[in-house]
Amino acid sequence: MREKDQLNTKVKILRENTGWSQEQLAEKLGVSRTTVEYLEAGEYVPSLTLALRISHIFNVSIEDIFELE
Repeated sequence: MREKDQLNTKVKILRENTGWSQEQLAEKLGVSRTTVEYLEAGEYVPSLTLALRISHIFNVSIEDIFELE
């Protein structure tokens, strides 16, 4: 990712639509709650493996969750 690129994410929207807390999502992904917090804020660029796990959990494509601005 180039420095000027901004990662937009729909992780928070998807999580809230399921009724899960950050802690619950973190548990399902095998990461810390802080990682989920940073993901939701677009401050953490997930590995491909984590992005795939997120897409599988929510049953949507990676492109439906993350986009570069």
